[in-house]
Amino acid sequence: MESNAFFDGTLTLPAKSEGRLSGMTFSVKDVFAVKGHLNSAGNPTWLKTHEASESTAPCIERLLENGAALLGMTHTDELMYSLNGENIHYGTPVNPVNPNCIPGGSSSGSASAVANGLVSFALGTDTGGSVRVPSSYCGLFGIRPTHDVVSLEGVIPLAPSFDTVGWMAKDIETLEAVGEVLLPETELSEFSRFFMEEATWSLLAQEDREVLLSAVPKELLIENVNFETKELTKWPQIFKYIQGVEAWRAHGEWIRETNPTFSEAIDGRFKDASKLDASEYENAVNSKYEIAEFMNQLLKDTGVLVLPTAASVAPVKNAPAESVESIRAMTMQLTCIAGIAGLPQITVPVFREDDMALGLSFIASEGRDRSLLKFVRQFFGGSSHESSNH
Repeated sequence: MESNAFFDGTLTLPAKSEGRLSGMTFSVKDVFAVKGHLNSAGNPTWLKTHEASESTAPCIERLLENGAALLGMTHTDELMYSLNGENIHYGTPVNPVNPNCIPGGSSSGSASAVANGLVSFALGTDTGGSVRVPSSYCGLFGIRPTHDVVSLEGVIPLAPSFDTVGWMAKDIETLEAVGEVLLPETELSEFSRFFMEEATWSLLAQEDREVLLSAVPKELLIENVNFETKELTKWPQIFKYIQGVEAWRAHGEWIRETNPTFSEAIDGRFKDASKLDASEYENAVNSKYEIAEFMNQLLKDTGVLVLPTAASVAPVKNAPAESVESIRAMTMQLTCIAGIAGLPQITVPVFREDDMALGLSFIASEGRDRSLLKFVRQFFGGSSHESSNH
């Protein structure tokens, strides 16, 4: 079966030396600069109106210097402004968990390349869930790191307050190995407090909730918490507002000049962004900092928030717009937590009896990325994950 994962499957770069990732191959989303390559950012007008990159993004260089070889540039939703993975210009990358379902986006091609076994791991970007959601839908391990710990130099922006470089793999050992190369060295923490927030779990259908809860390691002593006093239901609006203002700042002028053809949903998002009153931007950013402080105070060095990654399994392709938007809105209630607080989040694949994939997520305080990778490996490494969940 054709994966349709790649915008350019001929693009290759050999490893520059032996290292931690020797023998591994990786793909990158078509928003990362590779010297001599012209990015499309998922849109033909972008491709026509931009020049080829003059240098390669530093995060790619680090991977090459540590033994990995680049194999292909992968499809993305247009200008990274979606969680679905359907592209009206270039088609939909295949989700091998169920080819009738969307792969999730916007790092759709990267998820498809890994899930179809074409590469060892892949880089994507995650602003509002663009690594976590496709990882969840395609049955992969994925990480959104602490905001700003991995260089975004040479990466096309969407909303700089939230943009991160993330990656996905079929196993936690590979995900962790990439982290050892891309993440700064930090002292490792041992986690001893585990929180579940009830509103986040109530978003799932009961059967899916039970499947995910059964995958939570029994050894974890769970404390139930409630974010109502912090107005959790308003967090997605704060996120969406900041993202919209920043997305229009990043791309509004280009959109006005070139009048690109977008899918209906993405066109609608940019039109909404163009009408936002930016006078509330500073207040929204202050709210974002308050939420980040609250989350870091809750989790401190030893705490982890346990939650679903997305609100459902992958929706079917070409679903009615209303149902797609409804699922996206519920999923954003989950993904905005780490996004708005700038925290590291790892999603773990959990399979239902019908082999459809769900995602179980773990969020730690800022800078605890390596500790979180080690923690997830301890519980979901090797064959124990396969036998218990698939």
